[in-house]
Amino acid sequence: MTDSIRFLMCAPDHYDVDYVINPWMEGNIHKSSRDRAVEQWHKLHHVLKDHAIVDLVNPEKGWPDMVFTANAGLVLGKNVVLSRFLHKERQGEEPHFKQWFEAQGYTVYELPPELPFEGAGDALLDREGRWLWAGYGFRSELDSHPYLAKWLDIEVVSLRLTDERFYHLDTCFCPLTGGYLLYYPPAFDAYSNRLIEMRVAPEKRIALEEADAVNFACNAVNVDQVVVMNKASDRLKQRLAEAGFRVLETPLTEFLKAGGAAKCLTLRVTEPVRTEIHANVPVESRTIRLEGHLLDSGLISRALDLIVETGGSFQVLNFDLGVQRQSTSSAEIRVSAPSHDVMEEVMSQLIELGAVAPVQEECDANLEPVIQSGVAPDDFYVSTIYPTEVRIKGEWVKVQNQRMDGAIAITQIDSQPIARCKILRDLEVGEQVVVGVEGIRTVHKPKTREQRSSEEFSFMGAGVSSERRVELIVEQIAWELRQIRDQGGKVIVTAGPVVIHTGGSQHLSRLIRQGYVQALLGGNAIAVHDIEQSLMGTSLGVDMKRGVPVRGGHRHHLKVINTIRRYGSIAGAVEKGALTKGIMYECVTHNVPFSLAGSIRDDGPLPDTQMDLIKAQADYAKLLEGADMILMLSTMLHSIGVGNMTPSGVKMVCVDINPAVVTKLSDRGSLESVGVVTDVGLFLSLLVQQLDKLTSPYQQSA
Repeated sequence: MTDSIRFLMCAPDHYDVDYVINPWMEGNIHKSSRDRAVEQWHKLHHVLKDHAIVDLVNPEKGWPDMVFTANAGLVLGKNVVLSRFLHKERQGEEPHFKQWFEAQGYTVYELPPELPFEGAGDALLDREGRWLWAGYGFRSELDSHPYLAKWLDIEVVSLRLTDERFYHLDTCFCPLTGGYLLYYPPAFDAYSNRLIEMRVAPEKRIALEEADAVNFACNAVNVDQVVVMNKASDRLKQRLAEAGFRVLETPLTEFLKAGGAAKCLTLRVTEPVRTEIHANVPVESRTIRLEGHLLDSGLISRALDLIVETGGSFQVLNFDLGVQRQSTSSAEIRVSAPSHDVMEEVMSQLIELGAVAPVQEECDANLEPVIQSGVAPDDFYVSTIYPTEVRIKGEWVKVQNQRMDGAIAITQIDSQPIARCKILRDLEVGEQVVVGVEGIRTVHKPKTREQRSSEEFSFMGAGVSSERRVELIVEQIAWELRQIRDQGGKVIVTAGPVVIHTGGSQHLSRLIRQGYVQALLGGNAIAVHDIEQSLMGTSLGVDMKRGVPVRGGHRHHLKVINTIRRYGSIAGAVEKGALTKGIMYECVTHNVPFSLAGSIRDDGPLPDTQMDLIKAQADYAKLLEGADMILMLSTMLHSIGVGNMTPSGVKMVCVDINPAVVTKLSDRGSLESVGVVTDVGLFLSLLVQQLDKLTSPYQQSA
C-alpha cells in the first residue's frame, strides 16, 4: 500500500439509474441490480485499499450519482475547485461534497453558478504533474479552464470531446505513471489530437481500439505501476505490460449502465504540487454581436453551431428579440477558443455570417506590408464572397473587387485608404495587407420576412434540387432570365463540352440568339466540339442524330481545329462563311464576347483559346463584372473557378449530372445560388420550352 496516495469514494447505498443524462443510461432506468452494484463497488474498494488509502464521504438519499466521486471536484494540493454540475439531477450533490472538503481543511473554490465544470471527470493531471488536461464539449465549459489555471496555478491543456458516449474526459483518457497515456483518439477533434501528440511521445501513447473504449478501459485508476479497470482485452493488457504496468480487472458492469467505471467511482485527493509549474492557459475569449432576423432565418443557430463545431465554446450575454414580424433581433455572444489559432478560425467564419465586435470593442484592422511581390504576410485574412468592410483609422472602408480566396490590400490615394480584394500573385511591394480577423466585417442587410419569402419564391433560395424539382426550378429560372434580359441585365454562361454531347447546343444557341446571354466562358473543348457538330454533324466523332460512332470520326475535332486555324480565328471562319451555325457562330454574329481558357490537354488549340492561365483568369474576371446571373452548365473546373471570382449577390445556377459538383458550388454559402442535378441537355431543352411560354415586351418591340 502507498501511504502517500489517497482516494475518496462514496458507498452505493442509494445508487440506481433514475434518469437519463448520458447515452449509457438510455434503456437502463431502474435496471441496475443494487446487490450486484454493492458487490462490485466493494471489490473495487478492496482492490484500492491494497494499494492506497481510501476515504469515504457519506452517501445522501436522493442523489444516486453521488457514488461517482470523481465529479466532486478537482483537487491539487490543499486546494479544490468544486464542481458545478450541468444537469439539475446532480446539482444537489455540490453542498455535500463542499462540506466534506471544508471539513478536511481544503481551500474550496467555486465557479460562477452558470459555468458548468464537472471536476476530475473532466480534468486530469499529468501524472508527472507538468500540466492539467482539461476536457470540454459536453459537461464542462471551456470558460472554466482559465479559473482552473488561476486558482491551482498550473498550465491547462484544453481538449475538446466530440463523441457523446465519452461525455467526460476520464471516460476516454487516462494519464499514467512515467508520462504514459492511455486514450481513445476518436473521442477528440483533430486539433485536440494534435495537442496530445505534441505533449506525449509516440512510444508513450497507448491508443485504444473501440472494443476496449466502450468497456471503459480508459476509466481506470492508476497507482504507480498498477492500473485498475473494469475490463481489458488481451492485446491491451499485453501493451500495458510491455510499458511496465500490471492490469487488475474488477467488473463494474452495473455502473457502466450509468456511464461510469473505476475512475468515475474514485477521486484522487493527494495530487502532488510542483512549485516550479505556474499558471498558463491559452484559452482566448472575444465578444461578438449579431443583428438581423436571428431566429426565423436560423442565423443564431448557425452561429452557435459553427462555434462549437470549430472547437470553441460560447455564452449568450444578451439576446434582444424583435417583438414584431418586421423587427430585427440582436445578440451579444462571448466566444471562447482553446488557442489563438482556433479563435482566428472561429472568428473568420463568424465574420462571414455578419458578426461584428460590439461598438465599444471595435478596433482597426491589423495591417502588414508586402515585402515581396506576389507574397502576402503570414496570417493574412482570406476574403470571401460577401461584401466586406475594414476599419482603418477609425473609419469603415468598403472593400472593392470582392471575391473569394484573395487578400485585402490597402493603398492610399489622395491620403484616403483604398481597400481591394487581390489574388496573391497581384500583390505589390508597398501595399499593406489585412492580417488576422480584427477590424473586419461583412455587410449583411437584414431582410423582412416578406422580402425573404419573395426571394425564395422567385429564385428558390440556396440548395441542391433533385430530379423531381427540375421542372419547377426551370420555370423559376426562366422567369428570372426573362426579367434580367428585359431590364438590360447581364447573364453569363459557363459551359463545358457536355452541353454539346447531350444535344444542348441548339438550345444554348437559341438563348444567345434571343438575347439571354451576355458572355460565354469555357475551355477549348466547348468551342471545338460545338464547331465539330456544326461542320461535321459529330461530337467526339459520334453522329449526333444517330448516336453512333462515325468511321474516322476520332479525327474530326483535329480537322475542325485545323480549319479554324486556317481562318485565323472563329470570327474569321464566320466572316468567310465557313462557320454558319452553332454556339460560337451565334456569339460572333450577336456580338456576345467569349473567353476560352486552355489547359494542358488541349489539342491544337484553337487560335482563340488563351493558353496563358493568368491572362485567362483576368479575361474571365473582366467579363464577370456586373453579372446578374451565372448559368454553370456541366463544367466542374470552370464553374468552380468562376464561383471563386463571383461576389455574393449574383444569382448562380449550377447544372450537372454529378451531384458532387453541384454541392461544391452550392456550399459557397450564397443565398442566391441553386444547384440542379440533372442532364444538362434536358435542362436546356426545358428552359427553352419554358421561355417560349412566357410573353415579353422585348419580343413585342423587337
